[in-house]
Amino acid sequence: MDIAVVDDEKVIREYICGLIKKLNPKSHVRSYATGEELLSAERSFDIAFLDIQMDGMNGLEVAKSLRKRQDEIVLIFITGLKEYVFEALDLYAFQYLLKPLDEKKFAEVLERAVKEAGRKKEERGLFIKAKNRTLAQTDILYIESRGKKVEIHTAKKGESIQIYATMEGLEERLGDGFYRCHRAYIVNMSHIAEYGSDKITLTNGDRVYLAKKKYGEFVKAYMWYLQSGGVSSV
Repeated sequence: MDIAVVDDEKVIREYICGLIKKLNPKSHVRSYATGEELLSAERSFDIAFLDIQMDGMNGLEVAKSLRKRQDEIVLIFITGLKEYVFEALDLYAFQYLLKPLDEKKFAEVLERAVKEAGRKKEERGLFIKAKNRTLAQTDILYIESRGKKVEIHTAKKGESIQIYATMEGLEERLGDGFYRCHRAYIVNMSHIAEYGSDKITLTNGDRVYLAKKKYGEFVKAYMWYLQSGGVSSV
């Protein structure tokens, strides 16, 4: 579970991060002093804890930007201000917690938020939201790393779409029908036309690198995929 904590007060920021790690040790927590810092990181998160009153962008403005980028993100506001609760609800906030934090309440909210984020992950697992489209996994030929973005090459001739995402996050979501053959590429095994010791050719003719050290593992994964009912589009 990838969790962001944004608060301009270092003591509170570290306190919240500590609570999360204590209550959910398997989570990956990143902290940011400002909303601008979070947004410039261009990372995807399952849950975001946001202060409202901060230097620069306030928490509500940050939440609006996050919603545009990741509609499914679970937003939780932690603030000393009661008057913004309705604006938070307009942004479909999961919870509105007041400072000072009640640790028991926080634990309950975190547990429910993790379950909600997990449910959303399952729902979107078969689909990738890309700009104004929702791509089914079957639409994807392969995915290519482009720095802080990834480029999704689709089955539609000549079409590719760039989105903000990490290769690690997509690899986890896409499941057994996809294989990360190189640090810069994930391929849809149903669209593999042929492969060699260092390259994989897709059904549209594109070729991607196959890391030599992954060759043996890839062949096993691909054979298992075909034997388990996976169907090649060749």
